[in-house]
Amino acid sequence: MNQPHQAHGTTSALALGALGIVFGDIGTSPLYTMKEVFGGHHLALSQGNVLGILSLIFWSLMLVVSVKYVSIMMRADNKGEGGILALLSLLQGHAPLGSRLRWALMSLGFLGASLFFGDTLITPAISVLSAVEGLEMGTPVLHPFIVPLALGILVGLFLIQQHGTASIGRLFGPVMLVWFGVLGLLGILSILQHPQILAALLPIHAVHFFAAHGTASFFILGAVVLAITGAEALYADMGHFGRRPIQLVWFAYVLPALVLNYFGQGALLLSNPEAVRNPFYMLAPEWALFPMIGLATAATVIASQAVISGAFSVTRQVIQMGYAPRLIIHHTSATEAGQIYIPFVNWVLAIGIALLVLGFQSSSNLAAAYGIAVTATFAIDTLLLGLVMRAQWDLDPRLTVAVVLFFLAIDLSFFGANVVKIPDGGWFPLLAALVIFTLLVTWKHGREIVAQRLRQMAVPLAPFVESLLANPPTRVTGTAVFLTADAKGTPAALLHNLKHNKVLHERVVILNVRHADVPYVPADRRMEMTTLAEGFYHVVIRYGFMDDIDIPNALSECPCGMQFDLMDTTFFFSRENLIATRGEGMMLWREHLFAAMARNAASPMSFFQIPANRVVELGAQLEI
Repeated sequence: MNQPHQAHGTTSALALGALGIVFGDIGTSPLYTMKEVFGGHHLALSQGNVLGILSLIFWSLMLVVSVKYVSIMMRADNKGEGGILALLSLLQGHAPLGSRLRWALMSLGFLGASLFFGDTLITPAISVLSAVEGLEMGTPVLHPFIVPLALGILVGLFLIQQHGTASIGRLFGPVMLVWFGVLGLLGILSILQHPQILAALLPIHAVHFFAAHGTASFFILGAVVLAITGAEALYADMGHFGRRPIQLVWFAYVLPALVLNYFGQGALLLSNPEAVRNPFYMLAPEWALFPMIGLATAATVIASQAVISGAFSVTRQVIQMGYAPRLIIHHTSATEAGQIYIPFVNWVLAIGIALLVLGFQSSSNLAAAYGIAVTATFAIDTLLLGLVMRAQWDLDPRLTVAVVLFFLAIDLSFFGANVVKIPDGGWFPLLAALVIFTLLVTWKHGREIVAQRLRQMAVPLAPFVESLLANPPTRVTGTAVFLTADAKGTPAALLHNLKHNKVLHERVVILNVRHADVPYVPADRRMEMTTLAEGFYHVVIRYGFMDDIDIPNALSECPCGMQFDLMDTTFFFSRENLIATRGEGMMLWREHLFAAMARNAASPMSFFQIPANRVVELGAQLEI
């Protein structure tokens, strides 16, 4: 059974692992943030402007990342797991099934998950492009090679996913250890030449900046937010490394390194306005340019790997929560359950990211599309956090409202500043999120309609078993397992098998796989068995949304005295051929969409890890 992070690894080892995985996105933001703030908005390089922007960046890191995510949200864990879906599962127990509140919560949570996928498309593209663009700092002759090189790196990254990242992952921590160390060192060297830049630690400079620029300062927040993209990953990856290692690494190493680098870039801009072309790379000595490009490229590849792995993990959670069709999932590690590879997701991301690189051509153009999905996710997290504070923590309503309104004001300010980016590329992550959200809710609603239709047609199980005992058919040796979603109805595959083959196995198991609103289900609560009659059994197997599903393995560990010999067991599935019809149900186009998703879903044998030679599929038509 899968176990959370606490089962293995010391704090220092987990901290190094967290450094390599968790902080890749936010850790590569210095590559482009200051460049976009001043270059993208043509902001004058005056002392007041530089101090104001640095103050905004510093307090954004402190309030949004340090206080909201690292200090508060990490306390809202679901048995050690974090992320928007874990947060959502915490709240489901406080909303009755079928209630409007539960529907609203689920919609809000899966909208956030959809926005995450929109953000996942942009992060690798902007990160790798910004790193490779350092080549033209060495010589403009290399400019035509930037896009092809970035594409080559990204395509190579997606090609290796099928082989797993365990061996590469061992290098992630040490590389990022060097990366953040270099960030901090370069920042210190620049700050020592202009120590007055440290005045930006005072929030009064941010206030003066807003006062001096009025409405324009609000829109500049759309570039400032680039400094905190990746904040949600700190919370989402808590299940892999634990709260304490992530908090330790953030406050002791990553946050100081980022602040020092941003302030070092600010000091450089005041002394050399020409550095606005690329303040990150010009912060390094001339002799160190190409080593820095290599290090930055490695860091952005690691950041990209982190979001790709995150997309695989979230997809698995969405599938097991019933909001997406089954997809083929490969496990790339024999020891680490979280290391998975989903081919469909991998190549959809690869195509989307390649189109982004070809379409936008530069990190500056991509910055126009970056931020709107991130900031919308920030706001959704804040709303869900407020509900957890009341429902789970039972905090004073006034304190809860004050905290939510404070962080929501920050989140919505960033979101509003990014809304103006929609015509310049911000539409892309929103469109991607809208498409994914439509797919998720269509699949969930469609499955509910199918389940309702099947319940209406189903023969009650208990009377059916009694009738078989009264008039027994021919019994054959072996075990037959019939998978069904409705524990009270007779599986259609069982009816078809009797109708066409006119035999019944000596052991018949009605198997119901259920998904719990927790990350992991303990071994002693995994399986429940009820004897319906002699030779008839009802088995329930429960999985959490982070568990690996393996039906044969679960049955082999059945604590109920039955011995399951896989070579003497046949699994029967009923596959419905869905027909879209006008009338009740969904709109016709959604019914066609749902039917297409069902046809292209992975077979149950692949998803449940059942050998194909032990499976019999029986089909039936069903109007939706």
